[in-house]
Amino acid sequence: MKVIYFLVAILALASSIVSAYDPSPLQDFCVATNETNGVYVNGKFCKHPNLTIPEDFFRHVEPGSTANQLGLGLSPVNVAQLPGLNTLGVSMSRIDYAPKGLNPPHTHPRGTEMLMVMEGTLFVGFVSSNQDNNRLFSKVLNKGDVFVFPIGLIHFQYNVGKGNAVAITAFSSQNAGVIGISSAVFLSTPPIPSEILAKGFQVGENVIDEFR
Repeated sequence: MKVIYFLVAILALASSIVSAYDPSPLQDFCVATNETNGVYVNGKFCKHPNLTIPEDFFRHVEPGSTANQLGLGLSPVNVAQLPGLNTLGVSMSRIDYAPKGLNPPHTHPRGTEMLMVMEGTLFVGFVSSNQDNNRLFSKVLNKGDVFVFPIGLIHFQYNVGKGNAVAITAFSSQNAGVIGISSAVFLSTPPIPSEILAKGFQVGENVIDEFR
């Protein structure tokens, strides 16, 4: 009997942890709006249900431009682009990669990410936390392959194929957020003092200045 109580307690704790991210909705939908006279739910004001239309739940996604230094085109579909996602706890994106295109190391503080390769070949990976000795989990993915990046862990994608690549990602949050590692460290506002970064990376301050 004690074992049963223990299992029930563990399941209850796990459920509370899962629901700690995007809360479960208490209504069918709560379409986000810029109007400020509605109900405020999950960080957004909600449109009156009677005024909701099919277009609130629809968006056409075009390929992103890869004409940039990273060779990367991002087409996000979160609550900012698709207001019907508000309170639903999911979002997605399309990612286009030029040959050798890179989605550089970054994290999503509010959501787990799943990636499916639709075209091309990607080298992907994530790094575990300090308590797991920062192990790299990596894999070369081809069309139809799926990989998951746990919430909050640093990860990346790199096009190692000869042609373009396309991937679709899904997130366990209506707005998973993103923190680019290099930009957060070297381009913060105001900047982190060079002395701190130099000591943290065990390099000279001139090296830090070059990165900036």
